[in-house]
Amino acid sequence: MSPTRCVALLLVSLLGASLIAIVSPSTQSQQPNILLILADDYGFNDIGYHGSEIQTPNLDKLAGEGVKLENYYVQPICTPTRSQLMSGRYQIHTGLQHSIIWPQQPNCLPLDSPTLADKMRESGYSTHIVGKWHLGFYKKECLPTNRGFDSYFGYLTGSEDYYTHRHCDGFCGFDLRNNLEPVRNNTEYSAFLFAKKAINVIENHDSSKPLFLYVPFQSVHAPLQVPDKYIAPYSHIKDKNRRVYAGMTACMDEAIGNITNAMKKKGLWNNTVLVFSTDNGGQILEGGNNWPLRGWKGSLWEGGLHGVGFVTSELLKTKGTSSKALIHVSDWFPTLVKLAGGFLNGTKPLDGFDQWSTISEGTPSARKELLHNIDPLHKPKGQSHFPDIFDTRIRAALRYGDWKIITGNPGNDKWIPPPHLNLPTFSKATPLKNIWLFNITADPNEYYDVSLENLNVVEFMLTRLALYNATAVKPRFPNGDPASNPNFHGGFWGPWQ
Repeated sequence: MSPTRCVALLLVSLLGASLIAIVSPSTQSQQPNILLILADDYGFNDIGYHGSEIQTPNLDKLAGEGVKLENYYVQPICTPTRSQLMSGRYQIHTGLQHSIIWPQQPNCLPLDSPTLADKMRESGYSTHIVGKWHLGFYKKECLPTNRGFDSYFGYLTGSEDYYTHRHCDGFCGFDLRNNLEPVRNNTEYSAFLFAKKAINVIENHDSSKPLFLYVPFQSVHAPLQVPDKYIAPYSHIKDKNRRVYAGMTACMDEAIGNITNAMKKKGLWNNTVLVFSTDNGGQILEGGNNWPLRGWKGSLWEGGLHGVGFVTSELLKTKGTSSKALIHVSDWFPTLVKLAGGFLNGTKPLDGFDQWSTISEGTPSARKELLHNIDPLHKPKGQSHFPDIFDTRIRAALRYGDWKIITGNPGNDKWIPPPHLNLPTFSKATPLKNIWLFNITADPNEYYDVSLENLNVVEFMLTRLALYNATAVKPRFPNGDPASNPNFHGGFWGPWQ
């Protein structure tokens, strides 16, 4: 055989092998599985590795094997965090900058915003959600199975009874669905139920395809409910709310351990990226705690929006570390899509950044700036300062490098220690004030307002807020619609238009 013919045959052979590799299902399975877990109303001081009196052995172990995100931010309340997670866009760019989506409102995450699930499905993933949606449901187009998810099991509103799966908000109705169909006569505790359904998804998954599984738990949002056996180890906690909350946290920790064990049993774990995140700060009135941070759920203080987050995966280049890189919940959209081998074309301009190299390798954060929010509908407070730059009566907050500015009414400003420390609650209430500036790196607990000493920084930060405000869309916060009454829809919350 001539040398030329040998070379030709070799090239054909190599080309054929390359084509087989491109179309082979085994290549698809090399895309990492993504397990995205969201805890509801989970406080900064409520995870074991932050020194909590609540035991979270599974979360501690998972975090210890991965990268703890200690400069990680979410939004102060439910819908805004979930909207930014699913869209990669600040809430000022989706019209969801005020409050949450209430069950009676004809509102949802804008239908012209592709979701994270859309992009995962586009990248060849099987996409599933088990748990809380809270991104609107007034028409079928808003539901998870019409927003990129192959399957959905969970509830649509913001909260419900853990056993009866019933929610009351002016009207009362059941709220549990399997895809589009109401689920009737189910009284299983939701953490057990959602873990069981997530495990079912894992066990039935076709391993030749990559898996995207999103598990937004109901835990540990109010109402305070959990089987007694989970409360018993915390009988020493005198505060009843804190005691039950501790049991709820322990139950959620167990459920998460069961889900990750199912991934290992299925043989998926070594090629899985687990992202764990809170949706906002803990609710102090319902047993949560954010010590030593200031404020709680719903506020623009660190206790409202400094999240608990970590990433665990065999694919990480550095493991067992803590990262101080600035990362925001909107960053998961581009980070996970790129990690999945997907493309960001077809999306509206994103506010999130691809942070995988930052998390995996410890490179500097892709962002130096973070808009917490601008809410023009929130009740103005005091007199406007610097009116030629930005109306400081508007409730807003921005992080830039080491600096954080807050304007308007930021919400409850107390530092509240956990009950077992026997320390007093204290605050620095300033009723007429509407500008605060902190060096958040040097003062992460927001003890020292340095706005008066740094007026040039204040003006710079207000200018940045004004620039963001110029890009904001009008808030969408419609009045409730009586047609949403579950009594008109078989006793269930669901689409009515």
